[in-house]
Amino acid sequence: MKKIYAFSIRSYLGPLVLTFFIALFILLMQFLWKYIDDLVGKGLEGTVIAQLLFFASATFVPMALPLAILLSSLMTFGNLGEHYELVAMKAAGISVWKIMRPLVILSVAISMLAFLFSNYVQPYANLKFQSLLYDVRQQKLAFDITEGVFYHGIENYVIRVGKKDKDGRTIYDVKIYDHTDRQGNIKVTTAQSGYMEMSSDQQYIIFTLFDGYSYTDIVSERNYRENRPFDRTEFKRQRIRFDLSEFSMNRTKEDLFKSHYTMLNIKQLNKSVDSLDQRLNERKDRFKLSFERRFQHFATLDTSLKSMLIAKVSDNKIDTNSIEKEEIQDTTMLKLQWPLIQNFDRTEKSSILDMAITAARSAWDNVIFNKNDFSFQQENIRKHQIAWHKKFTLSIACLILFFIGAPMGAIIRKGGLGLPVVIAVLFFVVYHITSITGEKAAKVGDLNVVTGVWLSSLILFPVGLFLTFKATTDAALLDVDSWRKLMKKLLPHRN
Repeated sequence: MKKIYAFSIRSYLGPLVLTFFIALFILLMQFLWKYIDDLVGKGLEGTVIAQLLFFASATFVPMALPLAILLSSLMTFGNLGEHYELVAMKAAGISVWKIMRPLVILSVAISMLAFLFSNYVQPYANLKFQSLLYDVRQQKLAFDITEGVFYHGIENYVIRVGKKDKDGRTIYDVKIYDHTDRQGNIKVTTAQSGYMEMSSDQQYIIFTLFDGYSYTDIVSERNYRENRPFDRTEFKRQRIRFDLSEFSMNRTKEDLFKSHYTMLNIKQLNKSVDSLDQRLNERKDRFKLSFERRFQHFATLDTSLKSMLIAKVSDNKIDTNSIEKEEIQDTTMLKLQWPLIQNFDRTEKSSILDMAITAARSAWDNVIFNKNDFSFQQENIRKHQIAWHKKFTLSIACLILFFIGAPMGAIIRKGGLGLPVVIAVLFFVVYHITSITGEKAAKVGDLNVVTGVWLSSLILFPVGLFLTFKATTDAALLDVDSWRKLMKKLLPHRN
């Protein structure tokens, strides 16, 4: 029996490692295609790109690992069935469940490691990846002047080179516009030729120009726009140095990203959710206490309307279609009209009513602002709760997809990368779509957080149980004859 267990594990580990790295590579290529414009042409060092790809790969593990387990388990048992090894084991009295037993234990171990990865490694990888990606995207393009094109990469300067030699450093027909005075093109330097070279510390680029002129418009004199006075200086050789420090990548402090919910572990998420709940409750209490004090004219309003407004805003259930601005305005005007307003003349009545309408509109704007603020805070809390549950979904998904892939492979009895890949992709698409749909619905509050996050597991878990039962009982799930017999029993006989 131990040899059978060792054989099963060896047959499973090879496809698992292979499919995992293939899936990771495909996801990494997708990342490169998405951000290729942010990476090319910026003169990034190889170590920076390697770090970015490494941390990006770590963030793709929650997608690559379940797919690898599903595909490898399906391929393993499909190969065993296709080569009649599964039949030989059954003939020797070894059930499918016993064959699966060592792989189940291995899958449980992988699920535990997946939880540790989600809770400790992934937040750190997300922090490193997001901060590094932010710095890379903010990085300016590397210094590169194109022939006949005005180059604006250096701050306060515009450079145009008419022609460049093949060596990349000798230049001709050079024009340099100096905008450091913030007064337009009042300083221009032209030269027939020159060459570019980097300083020894790579912080400056030095232009050595030959046979040129420097023009400076004199804008300090009166009527200079009409007379256009300027100074012209001729030179045989001139050196101009440009600072390239802005082209070097500056690393942002990682503390700016640490508070994001994707970069927190379970303990930190619990603390953040408690703090956000407390902050939201305090915010609601402040709104209830300040509403009447801030809008004293509401003291004359109907108590039922006022209580309804405060309650609905605090619970984030206000519906702008059910309580319109005109409803508040009409109620305010009604209270003011009788009987006090009768003591004023027509002009004063109009002014009083205008003031009441303005106050009502201000109150309405305050209600809408607080409603949107409460909605934003509640959505932020839900995002933290979703991140908390996702620490466990990866582990459970690995187990469920194993119990789908292994029995399905034993049923179809096809190995390799043909039919198993098609079936695995179909199941994984269902898993991924339901996961994304549930999470989005939970974020906006359309679904309970627990239901939304665990929706894919709730759907696929019965499927895994059904397939495992069919495989361990040798049920002919895909046998055409058995399905034909079943249809004959269900359908009435025809003459």
